[in-house]
Formats: sequence, structure tokens, C-alpha cells
Amino acid sequence: MHAEGYSASGIQSIVEAADIPKGSFYNHFASKEAFGAEVTDAYFDRGEGQLRVFLCDPEVAPLQRLEAYFDDRIKALRAAKYTRGCLLGNLAAEVADHSTLIRGRLVKHFGGWSSFFEDCIAEAKKQGAIRNRLPAALLGRFVLNSWEGALLRMRAEKSDSPLMEFKKVIFGALLV
Repeated sequence: MHAEGYSASGIQSIVEAADIPKGSFYNHFASKEAFGAEVTDAYFDRGEGQLRVFLCDPEVAPLQRLEAYFDDRIKALRAAKYTRGCLLGNLAAEVADHSTLIRGRLVKHFGGWSSFFEDCIAEAKKQGAIRNRLPAALLGRFVLNSWEGALLRMRAEKSDSPLMEFKKVIFGALLV
């Protein structure tokens, strides 16, 4: 689903990739939409561990944690030759208008993801490393929104230029 997109991923190709009978799929999922919602959850759950590793280490300054997280993501995206991007962003663009179930999961997971950014930003503000007066929650959501937009441009351009511009603005102007 991440490689091909939601619409292009048919049930038949999913069960073939999983090497299971089609009936087994429907024993576990009421529909492709239900499967898509579970995929969304699994993707976020896997990414949440990485968010915790990078953004919750009290031994590292909060802005350094945040920048290290994005550096790691950029390195992985370069290695993948700027393909796929973020499954949550891809699903938001492709499915959110058509699936209330998946849209709800996306809202939940985007909120969870931006809260990690918010916590780092709030800690950095408390330490005096960020003087921006906007609330940490707003800044955290903006960072995530900007990152998702940069990922879309990265995929279109097959270049890390949008990601590097993101970092330059976020760490050079917004979070100062």
C-alpha cells in the first residue's frame, strides 16, 4: 500500500503478497477500508518508537533531538531515492475525502506525531532555546504540516532540496 497507493492496492495483490487465501483476509477485515485503517495504525505505531528514540532523550537538548530526527528521516529518504514519502500523508491526499474511518485515524495519528514535536518545542522554549512567542502546540503542528508538504515536493522533484529548505526555515528562522 505504501509503494503502490491505496487505490492501486487491490485485495488480490494484498493476499498474494501476504501468501494467504482471500477468505482469510475477510475473516480479519470487514473491508479494504478497515484494512487501510489498520495499516494506518500499524504505520504510526512503528514510527512512534522512532519518535520516542529521537525526541524523548533527556540527555540531548530538545532542538538537537528534533534536528537529529529530521536528519535521520532525510538520510532514509535519500537511501530510498525519494520514493514513497510518508504513508500518512499519502493516505491523507488519496483517501481522506472518501473514507471517514481512515480520515479519523489520520487525524489521531497526525495529532500524536505533532505532540512529540510540541513537547520538544515546549521544552526548548522553557530552556530559552526558542524565543518564538507562538504556542508550542501551534509550532509543533506547523512543523509537521511543513514536513508533509516538503515530502510531497521531494517526491515530485526526486530531490532532497525541499527537505533541506524545510530544515533551513524551521531551524534557522522559526525555532530560534
